[in-house]
Amino acid sequence: MITAETLRKFAPKIKDAERHAAALESARTASSVNTRRRLCHFMGQVFVETGGLTAMEENLRYRDPARLDLVFSAVHGTADAEALIARGPEAIANRVYANRLGNGNESSGDGWRYRGSGYKQLTGRTNYAMVAAIIHVDLEGHPELARQADTAAQVAFAYWDACGCSGLADAGDIEGITERVNGPAKLGLPERRDATLRAMDVWDLG
Repeated sequence: MITAETLRKFAPKIKDAERHAAALESARTASSVNTRRRLCHFMGQVFVETGGLTAMEENLRYRDPARLDLVFSAVHGTADAEALIARGPEAIANRVYANRLGNGNESSGDGWRYRGSGYKQLTGRTNYAMVAAIIHVDLEGHPELARQADTAAQVAFAYWDACGCSGLADAGDIEGITERVNGPAKLGLPERRDATLRAMDVWDLG
């Protein structure tokens, strides 16, 4: 169901569509995403998580201190945000993901090591370990693998299945899927809804 042609239609800014298509389709066949409806919901989430299939890791290059302060409770005011931005993406990740999702403290480096990665932006040591056990790849020891297409595709479908998203897709519950993929904040819900609907056009469910 996933081909380079369909990916180019769905995500016009994608680069190396053939590589992404091969990785995603191979992993899809081992998952519960076995209908076009489930695939459209899956791809709608992927589109937003990866910026239209253009990025395989979380963008932590914040420029607006107010935005950084708003998004993360671990940031304490705009002055703190400005200082973090000046130190760069690694410092931001280590602060905002410290002592969360199984990560160690800020100085451990876990926030950066286990930052959002891959098609589903897998985040946090606990989630890396959970998916690693399913796909039998040492993501904890080698988190960079989560940012490489073949492994990232396995991660994305394994996480989708572990969270029971296919049943929600059958019910058309985009909000429920978004909560399981992105968390309670459900960031980008309107964009995820739009991307899912566009996927339905591409994969002939419109």
